[in-house]
Amino acid sequence: MSKYLWGNIAAMMAVVLIVMFGVKFGIDIYTHHGEAIVIPNIKNKSFEKAKAEIESLHLQIVVSDTGYVKNLPPDCILEQTPANGTKVKSGHIIYVIINSASTPTLAIPDVIDNSSLREAEAKLTAMGFKLATTEYISGEKDWVYGIKAGGRHVTAGQKVSVEQRLTIIVGNGKLDSSDSIDFVDPVYSGSMAEEQGDIDEFEVVDEPPAEEKTNE
Repeated sequence: MSKYLWGNIAAMMAVVLIVMFGVKFGIDIYTHHGEAIVIPNIKNKSFEKAKAEIESLHLQIVVSDTGYVKNLPPDCILEQTPANGTKVKSGHIIYVIINSASTPTLAIPDVIDNSSLREAEAKLTAMGFKLATTEYISGEKDWVYGIKAGGRHVTAGQKVSVEQRLTIIVGNGKLDSSDSIDFVDPVYSGSMAEEQGDIDEFEVVDEPPAEEKTNE
């Protein structure tokens, strides 16, 4: 084989090697091979401070949701994903849940005059409502007749703060006096009374004179 042919083969092999090494190093650079950034703990920090700290590590921060903790300030970080201590590469996104500035509200479900006490309690607590002592009124036992929030009656669909305790109004199994029936014996007068035999027959006796009492 001529030197020219060997030269072409050598050149082709060199190009292949350069391409292979170039691709390898290019992938390593693109995927940040060997790079490991430890995510810091940003819980309970303000969002602005957490953002500055995260971005200084060449990471990103995104608010995914809001929550509410009464004793923490607004915009405070409540949760972070991934958790602190996790190793990631630069550019990775840290998702956070921040504390809401106002108390969240929830709509009252359709449980009034539509469910038992047990069903209403289960549904309301599952939604996140807090319950006060149950109030009983005359009516069908354990049937929900109403709900109060802050001493006021609320209706289905009405939004109420989750911080307000709800009072469920249910029946105690007793009828109200207005619902009872009183049976009263009929009162007859005149001839009708005589026919019914309701007039007592008696003789009126006059008191004896005072003189007769003295002689006695």
